[in-house]
Amino acid sequence: MSMAPRSDTRSPAPHDADSHDLIRVHGARENNLKDISIEIPKRRLTVFTGVSGSGKSSLVFDTIAAESQRLINETYSAFLQGFMPTLARPDVDVLDGLTTAITVDQQRMGGDPRSTVGTATDANTMLRILFSRLGKPHIGPPSAYSFNTASVRASGGITVERGAAKTRTVKATFSRTGGMCTRCEGRGNVSDIDLTQLYDDSKSLAEGAFTIPGWKSDSFWTVRVYAESGLLDPDKPIREYTEKEMRDFLYREPTKVKVEGVNLTYEGLIPKIQKSFLSKDKESMQPHIRAFVERAVTFTTCPECDGTRLSEGARSSKIKRKSIADACAMEIRDLAEWVRGIEEPSVAPLLAALRHTLDSFVEIGLGYLSLDRAAGTLSGGEAQRVKMIRHLGSSLTDVTYVFDEPTAGLHPHDIQRMNGLLRRLRDKGNTVLVVEHKPEVIAIADHVVDLGPGAGTAGGTVCYEGTVEGLRAGDTITGRHLDDRASLKDKVREPTGALEIRGATANNLRKVDVDIPLGVLCVVTGVAGSGKSSLVHGSLPRRPGAGDEGVVSIDQSPIRGSRRSNPATYTGLLDPIRKAFAKANGVKPALFSANSEGACPACNGAGVIYTDLGMMAGTATTCEDCEGKRFEASVLEYRLGGRDISEVLAMPVTEAEEFFGAGEAHTPAAHKILRRLADVGLGYLTIGQPLTTLSGGERQRLKLAAHMAEKGGVYILDEPTNGLHLADVEQLLGLLDRLVDSGKSVIVVEHHQAVMAHADWIIDLGPGAGHDGGRVVFEGTPADLVAARSTLTGEHLAAYVGA
Repeated sequence: MSMAPRSDTRSPAPHDADSHDLIRVHGARENNLKDISIEIPKRRLTVFTGVSGSGKSSLVFDTIAAESQRLINETYSAFLQGFMPTLARPDVDVLDGLTTAITVDQQRMGGDPRSTVGTATDANTMLRILFSRLGKPHIGPPSAYSFNTASVRASGGITVERGAAKTRTVKATFSRTGGMCTRCEGRGNVSDIDLTQLYDDSKSLAEGAFTIPGWKSDSFWTVRVYAESGLLDPDKPIREYTEKEMRDFLYREPTKVKVEGVNLTYEGLIPKIQKSFLSKDKESMQPHIRAFVERAVTFTTCPECDGTRLSEGARSSKIKRKSIADACAMEIRDLAEWVRGIEEPSVAPLLAALRHTLDSFVEIGLGYLSLDRAAGTLSGGEAQRVKMIRHLGSSLTDVTYVFDEPTAGLHPHDIQRMNGLLRRLRDKGNTVLVVEHKPEVIAIADHVVDLGPGAGTAGGTVCYEGTVEGLRAGDTITGRHLDDRASLKDKVREPTGALEIRGATANNLRKVDVDIPLGVLCVVTGVAGSGKSSLVHGSLPRRPGAGDEGVVSIDQSPIRGSRRSNPATYTGLLDPIRKAFAKANGVKPALFSANSEGACPACNGAGVIYTDLGMMAGTATTCEDCEGKRFEASVLEYRLGGRDISEVLAMPVTEAEEFFGAGEAHTPAAHKILRRLADVGLGYLTIGQPLTTLSGGERQRLKLAAHMAEKGGVYILDEPTNGLHLADVEQLLGLLDRLVDSGKSVIVVEHHQAVMAHADWIIDLGPGAGHDGGRVVFEGTPADLVAARSTLTGEHLAAYVGA
């Protein structure tokens, strides 16, 4: 008789492989981290919080994610590593239990005009293949539908070698069909330069015809090269030039000329202006240069392609009466439905992949975008969610996903959806690390790590790690502020006037008529994609009735700067400091610039010496000559108020404010700038700290401090709470109040309920996103919005204030 084997009901012994359930960090010292050690549970959702500048990004991105990426890169051959970015090992003693890290940060997508939502996510690639297979009439391969590919035709003789002595020339032709519009070269718009802003044609070059900022009549490199080139008559008024002279003046190719025995390059005025002004970042320009560029250059939609970027051939090929330009202009949720209606077995795998990508857009709350939307126009939050798309349907598990404030730019209504996505990634068996300030996200964490207690040198330690309940009960800044609720004002300010917007149709706006009150704190809100930025940035008149000072707009575009840039150089603070040192010591101001005459000759003012090690991470060693101070030894002998220039640049803002506020170093111009830096909550930053080490929230507040110097009657702020800790929001509200009380009008595009509750007037857009939005669904006081609860914003604000 055969007996069935008896099953063993005893639980199996734990396997050694199952014991690796923690990421261990010991002795982390990157940036401001103070030798911290923590253990992070794997396959859980861990939220890192703390005030801005406390060390969250240093721990999560610069230590854990950076080391994971470095270790992965080391698995490739030395040949391949030579093509990869070189990563230095983070300053940490032990990192154990790491898994492959996928970083989804808030870096803005490239501002190249040819980069769109479609090209950034491969959706365009799939659409081009689809049209090349099914489009009627058939015009060519996928490249024929690409606005990044120009049509090329060539023919000529090529030399063919066959054996030692046999060579012969044969005729060959080559052609490639591209979809690029030839007029705008795939950009969708064309730029025209207003010549009247460049010169006065009634004058001659000798009489100073140029009206370009910085072009002085005696300048050897600009004006004199035109006047003394021999190509133009310097005493002849420009309006009397012949056709050839005008062509040479405006468009001539670079030509070598000799001026007073010196070889110089003469170039037509238009290409010279394009190179010297238009190729630069507008944000980094001085205000008068930026004003000149905005006056002189006009951008208009390309008349040939009507802004679609595509050639006539590419627009003529259609599927179900729609061209690829029509498909890319549709909202993605509508495009997804259109693609579902295409049934063709020969391209079934392609259709399935395209549907999945488009559905991911909708699922992540970006269904209101279109594929032809320029990537550079996406907000930081939108860019981050676009990057998430390729990970949503991934079959990979046991991966570490690292997110940087994934709720940035999200309405409270949308945050619940984002929370669901984070949970889904975790439930598939992944480790999810999130740097976040929003209480709604902290609430869903399995594990919380709170860094602080302060920012900069006052931070860098672990104040708490454990459950959310423990954080709420603990005595940390985050724990104390976690349940903060701003209350509605008892009395709101009365407006002093209004900015009238009539018939606004920018993007998805539906002929919106609205009056934006002046002299008060006005908050414009609504779900992501409802039309807030279109209303404020795209429709607001630029000549406010509150005065002739104009509008100061502070958006979320990133600050560009190298490690040589710092808060002192960005805000213009270094100029009065250099002049004060120069006056006190009777020498030139240029000596007190690490980028000019005062720079240490060994390191060229960088403070460190970089050694390139090819495929391996380069090393940066402190310069032995200046000991990292960046200045020549002789410069450091000059003092102001008992301090040398390197000691002044090492001061925190609060100390520098006191230093330049009174006594021997009293410098009103410097003190005024430092006061603004302290006002925006950056009192802990050292004024010489490289911009590359600042967090996103710190950079935006630095930009706010710089713009506060401009004489504006109306300030427009775009989500100023981004990157702000709960404790810092209160300080921001105080700053906004001071701006309004000083006679300014402040318009804030914002989702944070504390800012809404603090407002004098709210304009709510919606009710949905994209073509479901674009209408004003409420305008009035916060109290009226809470009482009515007629919109999504009203419901969330009522719940927030406990009404």
